[in-house]
Amino acid sequence: MPIMYFDIRWPDASESHCYSPSVVIKDYLVPGRSYPLTDFLARTTEALNVASERVRAKFGFTCASALDQLGQIERLAAQFSSNPNAQVLVLAFYE
Repeated sequence: MPIMYFDIRWPDASESHCYSPSVVIKDYLVPGRSYPLTDFLARTTEALNVASERVRAKFGFTCASALDQLGQIERLAAQFSSNPNAQVLVLAFYE
């Protein structure tokens, strides 16, 4: 199962290097595009859960790393939740 990494820029200009156990993230995010924070969270939640389920289908267990990554994204996003105009920029994908 091919893994992917994706880089994002948060509203405060800090950046995160993120992990996905599947290329399915490409179905949810586009490099160079900004997403409103709530939309970004919805997209990454769905994508990482789908990716984790693909791991379960293949190996019989979910991907703890995908779920850990989702938790990290949620914790970082919480810092910006009071800003209704917060945007997350997807910088790049790496296979």
